[in-house]
Amino acid sequence: MIKKQFILEGLDCAACSMKIEEKVSKINYVENVTLNFVNKTLSLNVDEDKEDKIEDEIKYIVNRLEPDVKVRTKSNYNKNKAIIKKPQKAIKTRNNERDKITLLLEGLDCANCANKIEHHATELIEVKEASLDFISKKLRIDLNNKEDYNKTIKNVENIVKKLEPDVKVVNITMNGKATVKKSEINRSTNKDNTEEENLELIKFVVGTAFFVAAVILNKIEWIKILFFIISYVLVGGDVVLNAIKNIFKGQVFDENFLMTIATVGAFSIKQYPEAVAVMIFYKIGELFQSRAVNHSRKSISDLMDIRPDYAVLLKNNKEIKVSPYEIQPNDIIIVKPGEKIPLDGVIIEGNSQVDTSALTGESLPKIIRENDEVLGGYINKNGVIRIKVTKEFGESTISKILDLVENASSKKAETEKFITKFARYYTPIVVISALLLAIVPPLVIPGATFDSWIYRALVFLVVSCPCALVVSIPLGFFGGIGAASKQGILIKGGNYLEALNKVDSVVFDKTGTLTKGVFKVTKIKPEDWIKESELIRIAAHIESYSNHPIALSIASYYEKNIEKDKVTSINEYAGMGLEGIFDGKFILAGNDKLMDKQSINYSPVEEPGTVIYMTVNNIYAGYILISDELKEDSKEAIKGLRSLGIKNTVMLTGDSIAVAGIISEQLGLNKFYAGLLPQDKVEKLEEIFSEKSKNGKVVFVGDGINDAPVLARADIGIAMGGVGSDAAIEAADIVIMNDEPSKITKAIDIAKKTNKIVWQNIIFALTVKFIILALGALGYATMWEAVFGDVGVALIAVLNSMRVLKTK
Repeated sequence: MIKKQFILEGLDCAACSMKIEEKVSKINYVENVTLNFVNKTLSLNVDEDKEDKIEDEIKYIVNRLEPDVKVRTKSNYNKNKAIIKKPQKAIKTRNNERDKITLLLEGLDCANCANKIEHHATELIEVKEASLDFISKKLRIDLNNKEDYNKTIKNVENIVKKLEPDVKVVNITMNGKATVKKSEINRSTNKDNTEEENLELIKFVVGTAFFVAAVILNKIEWIKILFFIISYVLVGGDVVLNAIKNIFKGQVFDENFLMTIATVGAFSIKQYPEAVAVMIFYKIGELFQSRAVNHSRKSISDLMDIRPDYAVLLKNNKEIKVSPYEIQPNDIIIVKPGEKIPLDGVIIEGNSQVDTSALTGESLPKIIRENDEVLGGYINKNGVIRIKVTKEFGESTISKILDLVENASSKKAETEKFITKFARYYTPIVVISALLLAIVPPLVIPGATFDSWIYRALVFLVVSCPCALVVSIPLGFFGGIGAASKQGILIKGGNYLEALNKVDSVVFDKTGTLTKGVFKVTKIKPEDWIKESELIRIAAHIESYSNHPIALSIASYYEKNIEKDKVTSINEYAGMGLEGIFDGKFILAGNDKLMDKQSINYSPVEEPGTVIYMTVNNIYAGYILISDELKEDSKEAIKGLRSLGIKNTVMLTGDSIAVAGIISEQLGLNKFYAGLLPQDKVEKLEEIFSEKSKNGKVVFVGDGINDAPVLARADIGIAMGGVGSDAAIEAADIVIMNDEPSKITKAIDIAKKTNKIVWQNIIFALTVKFIILALGALGYATMWEAVFGDVGVALIAVLNSMRVLKTK
């Protein structure tokens, strides 16, 4: 199967989108059909042989249901007909940098407007995909063609200018055409923000003074009204102006429009003090809300601030401070005490201790010496070290980690998607209800006055803005991802963070996951006709052609030179062992499956460890016992999972039943399956899927390299020991950046706390808003309560979302 995506241009009927999705799902050669009504994208997997046919089928279905909708192919997936195993995150490199754009939207403070900008950017024909993170104010764009680079930036600038004319678009794409340093962005942003904030503060103070004067001089009617008007213009003039601009641009149902209608309406029914006071307190609430959001943004940014500002290059015996992007592989850099190691490399001179907590969450310093590998993001604690760089910055571990975490917000949780859809319908419904509330009761209820019911309708308008949800929900998920990254846990999206709340089965690989994966030869048992030294010599030569940890442990134990010219005809049997010719003799080295496959007469061994059986010319020659150790915190991990209510813990291993049984008993696992080949693990995982609860999720935890098929099949794939491993970072949905299984418990704990906070915000915001709407309709709530229901609730929700950052 290959993945295809189609844009349904002009689709504006939610009910029709559901019908289209249903009809397409019934095509017998497609699967996994989803239609995202928000961005009008139809995604599906199609049989490769029917790829040319599917577009015509979709056009036929769409034209029958929605004749005005146009179908076009979205070419951001599988141009080369790649086999679908699981959607993979593309890692940014210099070669494809012109295909990606990152824009900073300075001054963007409207969550609803951010959604509109993202929507319009996604609709651009030259754009594969666009994602706007309101928290960091970054718009990330993938292009169909790098030639559209400048055109796309221009189009996005026009979109932003139309929707948010005061927002400044800054191209911060790294290694592409524009490169803007973080410090320059911050300096420019802070300067502009400070000047604007000072002007706003002066206007607000003067406007408030006029309001106080109007209240004091309430006996002189015309002066009182004049001062109220001046106060209103100074405090809320920008709100009214923005509302008028937006109306001409076709944007009616935003916060500026609602506040303008509500306060102007209050003026029209001679509620002057309340109209101005509501605007004053609205602005105060907006100020506090903006400060809270900015503070939370800074807190999250600080959690992930591991990007080095510079590198010290050693060139011609001179130290030159340069950007990390200018360093190339094989360059020599110097890192002094207190400095961040800027790129991945190998120490060629010096010893030190490094703080790895930014990458792994490990609090204890790590000792490093010559020939040790180090990663960008480590902090050098003491001692000057010289490092030979092995990867350019765009390919380094730190760059990939930053890319994954910063882009995690583009993979939205189902709750986020629901809130986005909810906000699109909620505000218009409340506004229409307000209009009906102002007009219908005075016409049908005897004695009812328009003034009274218009006032109640104005309460509806003030409280109808969904900002509390639109801002706080994404902030909660992004905060959870940031908190996890500080613990050395990379979660690739809010969807995976949310899915961790529903885990009911955790399936582990054994080697390198629950055990250390550091094998040692603990016993050599030859038959009577062969010497021990000869048995290990034969085994070492044959195993020298394999990179499996067991093979490496045998070669390491031999400690003598391997004469590879004496070895020929090597053949490896996946999950079984090796065969080959050594010194003219036919050798087998492997497990009991290989012995059975070759019909060898041998004596099965039941000892705790991995048994490698040896034959010479198909005659059994003895065995070598390899032992592995449990990780120190494996028991703690299983215990922690049980405390979180996860009762089903399973181990899948290619090792013998005897070894697997011992490990399972030591850890207290529910069950284990032993003697499995890679394809067998997928089959066993399918069995576990059939036993899970309806909404339960199955997690598979492996090393990210040998277990890629199982990681891909699981609901959530977690790779262990991901530091420096490109394969681990690519394969899994979540990467544990060190070898601690207990971090899985921490990830689930963070997910549960995040989910709890998110739902606290949803329930709190909707409850307060609906209560105020009901009281307003009955005439018990004033516009004061309505202002609290808008900005007050939003402020409390944002502050509540920040609590997830304190998760330890």
